[in-house]
Amino acid sequence: MAKAHPGLPQVNSRVITKSSLLAGLELVDSRSESTKRVLAMENQFRDRIRHHVASLPAEDAKFNKFNTSPFVLMIHCFHRGYSRISQLERDILPAKQFSSMETAAGRMVEVVALPIYGWEAVLSEMHTTNSALDGKRIEGDILKLATLKSGPRCLNDQISKNFADAILDNFGKWATEAGVKRVEFNYGVLYGTEKQSNKKDWHILRNIKDKLPEGAMILPPDNRWECEFVKDGVEVHVAVRIGTDWWQYLGGSNCFIELCIALIRACVSPGDRDSVGYEYAISDLDRIISTRTVPDEFNISILQRSQLEWLFFFARHFCDDILDT
Repeated sequence: MAKAHPGLPQVNSRVITKSSLLAGLELVDSRSESTKRVLAMENQFRDRIRHHVASLPAEDAKFNKFNTSPFVLMIHCFHRGYSRISQLERDILPAKQFSSMETAAGRMVEVVALPIYGWEAVLSEMHTTNSALDGKRIEGDILKLATLKSGPRCLNDQISKNFADAILDNFGKWATEAGVKRVEFNYGVLYGTEKQSNKKDWHILRNIKDKLPEGAMILPPDNRWECEFVKDGVEVHVAVRIGTDWWQYLGGSNCFIELCIALIRACVSPGDRDSVGYEYAISDLDRIISTRTVPDEFNISILQRSQLEWLFFFARHFCDDILDT
């Protein structure tokens, strides 16, 4: 956790209610434009996931494909009480597959979702003016830009400084190329909450404030997740948007629930659920996925009832708690 710093925003827990998710499902189910976006994302997600899965390490892969740490493996053996190599081998493959998927998942979501909501995915070539960019959109006389990170703890102090430098060094070029006088730069995080952040993302804003000449800052980042300055005739607004805040900004009020539905439809087949009374190893998982408060008459076509548990499970990654209400 980052050390306290003057101006660091106080954060409250972000809560999602299951009733709000159900209401979102009904809204998407009844609106053809929302359904079209869901189906388009579903198909693209499934195609990209299928291609990625085919490239994952296979059961017959050679040992050097796994790049395992011998120290981690020994700690894992102690933790599990293993005595046979075969016990360890069964764990290595799925662990490596998870690692590989984490690397690819964020970029997959970016390149699918951005165009669906009218944004252009940007090729972030190193050492160019676009190095810090993943997406852009011109909206009237405003250039909207985004750099996207997969989770809320991706940054360290040096990278925070680098992002601040990238914004200050390039905002004029971005504005000139787009023919605008206002730039909105967003540090977007695909899931998580402000409370889960290590706050290094907020330090991008603080570094901008520290580096600007006196009088340039017109909205300081003190106690907020945004700042704004004017320099060389260009207005620049910079915001940190984490989880649902980012999806709201990208595609409006339906965007988050559309993303949830598309990924569940692409990845989770309707089918049997765990038996009543099944005891999960994660102590609060049963409460998180519980459908006990879902009305018996709740019925939509966009998701099957057996997939509602997956909706609650997926949504829990975007809040600090999920409630039955």
